[in-house]
Amino acid sequence: MGKHIFLGFLLFVSSFAFGQKQSISGYVKDKSNGESIIGATIYVEELKMGTSANSYGFYSLTLPSGSYHLNFSAAGYKKVVKTILLNANKMEENVELELKIEELQEVKVTAQSKEDNVRSVEMSVNKIDIKTIRKIPALLGEVDLVRAIQLLPGVSTVGEGASGFNVRGGGVDQNLVLLDEAPVYNSSHLFGFFSVFNPDAVKDVKLYKGGIPAQFGGRGSSILDVKMKEGNSKKMEVHGGIGVIFSRLSIEAPIVKDKASFIVAARRSYIDVLAKPFLTGSSSDAKFSFYDLTAKVNYNINTKNTFYLSGYFGRDVFGSGFGFNWGNSTLSARWNHVFSNKLFLNSTVFYSNYDYMLDSDLKNKKPENAFKWNSNIINLSFKPDFIYYIKPDNTLTFGGQVISYNFKPGSATATSNGEKREFGQSDKLGMESSVYVGHEFKPATNLTLQSGLRLSNYQFRSTNGEYYERVKTGQSIENPSGYSLKTFSADPSKVLANYTNLEPRISLNWSLNSNNSIKVSFNRLAQYIHLMSNTAASTPLDVWTSSTNNIKPQLVNQFAAGYFANLGEEKNYEASMEVYYKTMDNQIDYADRANLFLNPLFEKDLLFGLGRAYGLEWFVKKNTGKVTGWISYTLSRTERKIEELNNNDWFPTRYDRTHNFNLILQYQTAKRWSFGMNFAYISGVPYSLPLQKFSFDGISYPLTPAGTRGNIRVPDYNRLDISATRKSKKGLFKKGESEWVFSIYNLYNRKNPFSIYTRPNEENTLQTEAVQLSIIGSFVPAVTYNFNF
Repeated sequence: MGKHIFLGFLLFVSSFAFGQKQSISGYVKDKSNGESIIGATIYVEELKMGTSANSYGFYSLTLPSGSYHLNFSAAGYKKVVKTILLNANKMEENVELELKIEELQEVKVTAQSKEDNVRSVEMSVNKIDIKTIRKIPALLGEVDLVRAIQLLPGVSTVGEGASGFNVRGGGVDQNLVLLDEAPVYNSSHLFGFFSVFNPDAVKDVKLYKGGIPAQFGGRGSSILDVKMKEGNSKKMEVHGGIGVIFSRLSIEAPIVKDKASFIVAARRSYIDVLAKPFLTGSSSDAKFSFYDLTAKVNYNINTKNTFYLSGYFGRDVFGSGFGFNWGNSTLSARWNHVFSNKLFLNSTVFYSNYDYMLDSDLKNKKPENAFKWNSNIINLSFKPDFIYYIKPDNTLTFGGQVISYNFKPGSATATSNGEKREFGQSDKLGMESSVYVGHEFKPATNLTLQSGLRLSNYQFRSTNGEYYERVKTGQSIENPSGYSLKTFSADPSKVLANYTNLEPRISLNWSLNSNNSIKVSFNRLAQYIHLMSNTAASTPLDVWTSSTNNIKPQLVNQFAAGYFANLGEEKNYEASMEVYYKTMDNQIDYADRANLFLNPLFEKDLLFGLGRAYGLEWFVKKNTGKVTGWISYTLSRTERKIEELNNNDWFPTRYDRTHNFNLILQYQTAKRWSFGMNFAYISGVPYSLPLQKFSFDGISYPLTPAGTRGNIRVPDYNRLDISATRKSKKGLFKKGESEWVFSIYNLYNRKNPFSIYTRPNEENTLQTEAVQLSIIGSFVPAVTYNFNF
């Protein structure tokens, strides 16, 4: 009832305020394949104003009655001009744009218009066109989305072989990674060397580092929003590639021409197959592979209703005898409905499951001595999102979300001489609910304001009727955290913890002129789930857990300000400089020798405190021409202050990278060759190296005294990659197009350090030695063959 009153009020106010105005709306799509064009620009010549299409290609304009010339355009497409006589409401105008053939040989760094960098209220947001990602030299020649965003300012990783990525000093769990609205909890294959996103199925990539709109929540640092392709609704297309480490194939085609289509994309690595002839003995049954399947179907029911169904299924397997595997599964169903020319709805229902497993014996089904461990996190959610187009420069968004969490931290079965014993951590249940409202409008011709408010609530329950309360007992060698847990009984249906948070958001764009603007933003984010990891780099076996009565939600406040400019006579260059400052409450750290694995009392080993991150990001990008690319530089600091650690002083976190410089260049020749290069220089991450030791029973053990967190840094990281791409005259089976990609990763053979650790000297166990570990210690050449027809 309340919702209907609210919508009625909006319609009443808008009709009263804008009296004799009419509305026109529709979809902007690619003429060659029927894909919607995200962010297409619709410009009204007579009024010198316009709007842009949303993430589904839908646009809406409310104008005074009359005749207008509407310019429909998007980067890489021919402009279409429509003459519209607007004299009645509910006018629909769907437009298809044709690709500019003469520009296909140029690399497009982004799909947005040249002025969008300055005009848009968005800041701390990066968009990368999938065509650009394909041109970046990559490890083993394989296009990778997550590695590409690590070349952007404010984004880093703790090192090669680490899962996920870090944004402005946040942990990997502070990134909400969405694939068609469904969360992906581990975005990596093969321990971080490749991402789970198949480039042949990806349509749009958008990273929010700050100024996050009110419709997003649940994480403290960033939103990586990945949209899948919808499938060619005009004709069948086949894309694929054969590489050194894996091959991929995708098929897209119409089910009903111009009305329904599908896409199916699959990848499978074959390291295990190639290595098998060279393995002997116990290694002959080694498993080291991954696969994934991405699929999507869409059905345009009519002009007002469109239905989408998409899913991702992937798994990694690693081990020989003792092994483990992990995988993501997501399923999203979405319904787009146009209530009127002004009101648009996207409603989403999704399922997400991330599971991981350890097995001590991969060969026998009934071993006498074995160990097996399973863990996962499951989500179910419903999320309606409304957009109300009051007028071109005045848009209201509102909606909400309900998402359930089922945490299964770990159930283990150990068998010894045929006797089984089961143990582990109990399941946890969480329910997150939120409502939001956002408003973007222009109070003045040179001022755009985007404001929003999100109200979120989280409830925690335990499934076994038990819960724990932390009790401070004092630190000791046996108990470094200084806490113990008391066990209490409770009804499993009882809410043991209930948290509610207001999350305000505001962004402002002050345009100095058509080529320069200043932007500021503030956002507050609440995060109710946490990744338990006390290692230098997150692994697939780290455990996700809920906020509980002992673990409070993380609260992050971020302020950012920046200067944005378009340079050059044809605005071929865009530049930006941003500063940011983040405060982070209820940050989790770990006592020395904390045991997280299958420990039902792990909460006693957790320590809590404050975090802060601040920095400067500089970005210059060339969008068009034979030579394109960008330069990014980040100067930053990330610190924590934990009461029981480091003498209560601030110390650098494991994500702290003082300097982060990236240079990406791409060159397109007049013929069939193109070349790419990227160079990265990053300051070393902090490590805690023991400064003392004690000996027991003839063996030396490291000792970490107070005040030594982050006391050293590993040597700086630098790397140069190159690639060359040659397009063939004919494609596979003499159809379509094909290309050969030649690449060298780590061209000058640098052994970049991943970590430094200490160990007893082999010749004298009373002495310790420091050891530097490198994951990739040499150059890696590769050849890949890509085709499409």
